[in-house]
Amino acid sequence: MSFQHCHRDPLPQPGLTPERMQAQRQLCTACAVCCVFMAGEVVGGYLAHSLAIMTDAAHLLADVGSMMGSLFSLWLSTRPATRTMTFGWHRSETLGALASVVSLWMVTGILLYLAFIRLLHSDYHIEGGAMLLTASIAVCANLLMAFVLHQAGPPHSHGSRGAEYAPLEEGSGESLPLGNTSVRAAFVHVLGDLLQSLGVLIASILIYFKPQYKAADPISTFLFSICALGSTAPTLRDVLRVLMEGTPRSVGFEPVRDTLLSVPGVRATHELHLWSLTFTHYVASAHLAIDSAADPEAVLAEATSRLHSRFGFSSCTLQVEQYQPEMAQCLRCQEPPQA
Repeated sequence: MSFQHCHRDPLPQPGLTPERMQAQRQLCTACAVCCVFMAGEVVGGYLAHSLAIMTDAAHLLADVGSMMGSLFSLWLSTRPATRTMTFGWHRSETLGALASVVSLWMVTGILLYLAFIRLLHSDYHIEGGAMLLTASIAVCANLLMAFVLHQAGPPHSHGSRGAEYAPLEEGSGESLPLGNTSVRAAFVHVLGDLLQSLGVLIASILIYFKPQYKAADPISTFLFSICALGSTAPTLRDVLRVLMEGTPRSVGFEPVRDTLLSVPGVRATHELHLWSLTFTHYVASAHLAIDSAADPEAVLAEATSRLHSRFGFSSCTLQVEQYQPEMAQCLRCQEPPQA
């Protein structure tokens, strides 16, 4: 019998996987673009006396900080597992995404306050020409960063849209082609900035042709900062789901349970737990109650193979035991209720 448990695959090679190397290249490129255009916006915003432009520059600064944090977390995630960190450092990627969202919310909160002060006191002047030129460049910069960070994926990708589970072909043994968490968070971040940049561009056109409507500067800051906050809500929700060790969004409890029950010899399952270290690193554990005539090794091999091939679990811990009738009344053996 071939090995099907922890010996089914060779040891992972040290360093970044191809998917994470691609994420690293994307983040480095986007970070460089962000730094160049952020410096340009700071100068342009100062010359134009535009809070909206400075707001966009501050958001780019938050982008740089979050991307640097993501690059650090990618490096940290390559460290091997230890006796203290037995799962390794994979979740640092999720913490990096959380830091990205929190940093944007903090910066946006400050800028919303400044926009309110400008609406309350109208003692400011806007240079329409400088604002229009800088806003146009900012839109191009955000479009470029969005193109760099865009991750195309299949319909069953684990994105913020919460796509439904779609099983792989039986026995394919291939992992799910999913996007990197940090790149996904940065992409959503940039989309929020792009939306704000478009709003700033519209406001700059209005101010350029109608200087008396200078209130469009703080108003656009106020409106599009709120939109930027809303764009990060799905990422924050998914990050909290990972940190709370919830069931992965695209893997249902019932499909996994039914898959285990379909293994020949399995009578019942209990203590089934599903969680994830990151959006792409799934973990499962369960007790399998089998018939007395069933081969425990064969059951273990088949159950592990099905979880890997159908759901893409990175780690499966299954305990095989003989079925006892009293398990039906055991409180610990009952399935958890619906949320």
